[in-house]
Amino acid sequence: MNKVTPEKIKKYFSVSRKALKKAESSGNRTSLDSERDDFLDMIRRYISDAEHFEEKRDLINAFAALNYAHGWLDAGARIGLFDVHDSELFTAD
Repeated sequence: MNKVTPEKIKKYFSVSRKALKKAESSGNRTSLDSERDDFLDMIRRYISDAEHFEEKRDLINAFAALNYAHGWLDAGARIGLFDVHDSELFTAD
C-alpha cells in the first residue's frame, strides 16, 4: 500500500476527472466568477501535468499532481465555487 502503482494512478485519474466534470457543470454559490475560472484552470493544468508525468513513467510526480488537482477541487467546493454536494468526490457537500 505504500507504492504508487499504475493501478493507483489510473484510479486517481478517474476520480479527479469525475470530480472535474462535476465541478465544471455545477453552479457557483458565490459571486467569484473569475476565481472559479482560475480554480478550474489550475485543476486542468495539474491533471495535464499528471498526464505528462505518467507518459514519462514518473508515477510519483503524476500522483502528486493529481493530489494537487484534487486539493483545488476540494477547496473550490468548500468555499462554494463548485456547488457539488457529493461527499464521495469532494470533502465538502
